Amino acid sequence: MIIQGVAGDIELVLDLPVSNFTEGSPRAFAVCCHPHPLFGGSLSNKVIDTVARSFVEAGVPTVRFNFRGVGASQGIHDKGLGELDDLASVVAWGRSKWPGIPVWLGGFSFGSWVVLRAQAALSPAILVTIAPPVGRWDFSGVSLPLCPWLIVQGEDDELVNAQAVQVWVNSFGSVAQNCMGQVVLVPKAEHFFHGRLAELRAAIMAFITIAA
Repeated sequence: MIIQGVAGDIELVLDLPVSNFTEGSPRAFAVCCHPHPLFGGSLSNKVIDTVARSFVEAGVPTVRFNFRGVGASQGIHDKGLGELDDLASVVAWGRSKWPGIPVWLGGFSFGSWVVLRAQAALSPAILVTIAPPVGRWDFSGVSLPLCPWLIVQGEDDELVNAQAVQVWVNSFGSVAQNCMGQVVLVPKAEHFFHGRLAELRAAIMAFITIAA
């Protein structure tokens, strides 16, 4: 599908659950953000596809979209600034399509940095961030999410230091209460979770079961 964003067309894919919710609205809709556009990131990335499939399996219609300059999305990469507008446009489209229901946000790597900076304004009901690139991008302006929040990090991530992620999460204080700030470390998993996507999916599904 194509919708209109600040920089022009935004290309998206809408994944619908098998369950039929025609008798009423779904309990939520989800939006997922892909990794860095300048390093091959797109809505077809296998990690963000796994996140989206997990949301869909939970019965939630889910949008994956291409940031500006990727695929059929117009515009050029904006170092994470214009990408906030892209995400806001997609969430606004979802809220128009399914008014009055919560939004779930998911992101991987660069995409997790975008959703973490946007979550205060977008007020998601659930937040899932995979390998947030602590130490590579500026996280100083990220506020504590006020919703159930899952962080999944590969133990052997060659791009994002797992210990740095844990230290950053701990800097918020006692955020583990009410499922907030739950960190799942996946053993032997590197940045793209090669051979570990099943563990990633299991972590997300377990979190949704408790938090949703």
